Amino acid sequence: MTSPQGFLGFWETTGSAKTFTHPLDPALLEEYVPRDARVLDYGCGYGRLTAELAGRGYRSVRGVDVSAALIARGRREHPELDLLRWGGFPLPFEDGSFDAALLFAVLTCVPGDADRSAIAGELGRLVRPGGVLYLSDVPLQGDAFHQERYRLCAERYGTYGVFGTPDGGVFRHHPPELLRQTVRAAGFALLAERRGPVPTMDGLTAERVQLVARKEPAVADTP
Repeated sequence: MTSPQGFLGFWETTGSAKTFTHPLDPALLEEYVPRDARVLDYGCGYGRLTAELAGRGYRSVRGVDVSAALIARGRREHPELDLLRWGGFPLPFEDGSFDAALLFAVLTCVPGDADRSAIAGELGRLVRPGGVLYLSDVPLQGDAFHQERYRLCAERYGTYGVFGTPDGGVFRHHPPELLRQTVRAAGFALLAERRGPVPTMDGLTAERVQLVARKEPAVADTP
């Protein structure tokens, strides 16, 4: 998955052949998302987690990604899945169409603030009141390697935490509080937060943050 507004070229070429490694936490998922839930896997890539959800008994899962190359790969590798390539917003679903949405290692692929907010806002539209958003991402890291990478790239990209990779990718590690603020601004109330190490696509290990949040009911206008 990449931002609808930029950096798509990487995911249509080099990035489309990558092996994604950001893992699902089955216990956390099952605590908040029942198997009969209508689930949207946004930024699904080639359907890796979409397929895992189906394998775990989730019967109504849609995968959506902006990259045509990744969706084409997903359809080859998982022809049984319901995968959709859609390049912008709004997505072709009615308000409240889903009981849950997954956003896994997606915002790290979105360097821009406006694109990040747009993604979260669209999921806020699509998840019904009382439904949940399950976000897992790699925030700013505290180790020397990552901090030096951020420092070297900050002048080029204009934002601390944005960095490029030798194969042409551009990524961002957000402050955890910015991720929480993004979720809240989209109409979700935080329910749970988890931390732990995960493998990255380039063979490193990073600390991730998982957020589970419930969509709050709309506030009725007072006469």
